[in-house]
Amino acid sequence: MFKFAVPTILIGLAIAGFFMFTNPLYGDITKLRDQSVSFNEALDNSKSLEAERDKLTEKYNSIDPNSLAKLQKLLPDSVDNIRLILEIEGVASPYGMVLKDVKYDTTTPATTATPAAGSAAVKMNSTDYGTWNLEFSSKGTYSNFLNFLKDLEKNLRIVDISSIDFSSNAEAVNPASSNSSSSDTYTYSFKIKTYWLKN
Repeated sequence: MFKFAVPTILIGLAIAGFFMFTNPLYGDITKLRDQSVSFNEALDNSKSLEAERDKLTEKYNSIDPNSLAKLQKLLPDSVDNIRLILEIEGVASPYGMVLKDVKYDTTTPATTATPAAGSAAVKMNSTDYGTWNLEFSSKGTYSNFLNFLKDLEKNLRIVDISSIDFSSNAEAVNPASSNSSSSDTYTYSFKIKTYWLKN
């Protein structure tokens, strides 16, 4: 009877050892194997992203530098307000029109307070681009004014004219004393809007 008891005890010990040591260890191995599969997938994704990044970098580097400069001017990655004002001055200068009363918001659009939810400004902020408003005035003849607008339209920097107000420079007190050149000159007040690409 003792002979039969020994195998039974050994079997019992083997079963107990399985549930106490082998089974938990097997569970840990399974978890590690799953983690290994997950890490391998992440590594594969990382390699794919690196390959895609290299392709995009190669395409970017293959673009003509002059074309890149034009794209940067068309839609810059910052407001760059000073450069825009200088560009507009350069467009107006050939027609003898000087920018005056320049007004703009000095607060960086990215740091402005967030408006109430549901407003149109919130929808604008959710886009990939920002807007910047500029106001200025200038004097010139009507023909020079038209030529200035045409050249401004051809300028690479995207500019939308929100409004234009104009008034005559003829002397109100004694109109007869004003010569024809002064009577043909007007003061124009511009409100324009430009865009910049958010990072």
